[in-house]
Amino acid sequence: MSEKCQSTVGGARYSRTMTNRPAPFSAPPYLVRVASPIGRLELTSDGEAVTSLSIERAGSLPLEEFPENGNAVLDTATTQLAEYFAGTRHDFDVPVKLTGTEFQKAVWNELSSLGWGEVASYGDVGLATGRATAGRAVGGAVGANPIPIIVPCHRILAGNGKITGYSGGNGIPTKAWLLDHEGIVHRTVLATGLAPGQPDQGLSDATAAQLEMHA
Repeated sequence: MSEKCQSTVGGARYSRTMTNRPAPFSAPPYLVRVASPIGRLELTSDGEAVTSLSIERAGSLPLEEFPENGNAVLDTATTQLAEYFAGTRHDFDVPVKLTGTEFQKAVWNELSSLGWGEVASYGDVGLATGRATAGRAVGGAVGANPIPIIVPCHRILAGNGKITGYSGGNGIPTKAWLLDHEGIVHRTVLATGLAPGQPDQGLSDATAAQLEMHA
């Protein structure tokens, strides 16, 4: 059973364009959409914290049919995101509420510990969460992150610095943009001649990354 945890990122994921919604599904109480250099962003809130962030893909967002209804938390989040994209903000201190298993929350906590310009591998995250050999589980948890950018799953790379997948926005190009924005050196599987989505069998973290891309 999934649980909720609430934290403040920075204090102390493809976000999906297609969503398998439970029935019945009700609109989030608070929702806003804002423009960004990587496409429109759609944020939701329960009134106390940010609960999701989706990145536009192919001109679509998962909650397009619902009207916007902002609140103070989302105002803060969108302001901080604008500052991040402008390069004037390097961390976030907006409250977030993450829903997932204990293992997923442990992985997301590790993601939140990575600062601007910092990077970790899927293996590093596995070690930090006490599951050094759980590459598939780590990749799945990274890909299931409901609040990308603010909880920076883009800062996770394969062990040799390659981007082999991203579950947000337009996938690898979106992740590459975010890494370039922060000055993080990286390589992509596209440079090897592999088709998008095709695993690079030479990467120790490839399986985990593929799970992230398709989560």
